[in-house]
Amino acid sequence: MDRYCFTLDLKEDKKLIETYKQYHRSVWPEVKDSLKDVGVINLEIYLLENRLFMIMEVDDDFTFEQKRKADLANSKVQEWEKLMWNFQQALPWSKAGEKWVMMDQIFEL
Repeated sequence: MDRYCFTLDLKEDKKLIETYKQYHRSVWPEVKDSLKDVGVINLEIYLLENRLFMIMEVDDDFTFEQKRKADLANSKVQEWEKLMWNFQQALPWSKAGEKWVMMDQIFEL
């Protein structure tokens, strides 16, 4: 099993952040199913002010290319991503069109 960590910012608006949290209290079943179908075993998102941190644990068959293709083929995932982009903002150093940016592990105990 592999683990990946990502970060992303939300727009600095308390009302938008609260709405974003509400959506994540009841993520659409199609989005959850899509994640499981490509090999995501566990996914957690943490919030501090407007900074998000996501931990994604995946099975041995998981690939980001497979996930990207599955996401593009799933209209509900596309609808969710479009909706979430109303709350999210790209990090200053992210590539064009990139939302979540993978973090480098620098320490492990």
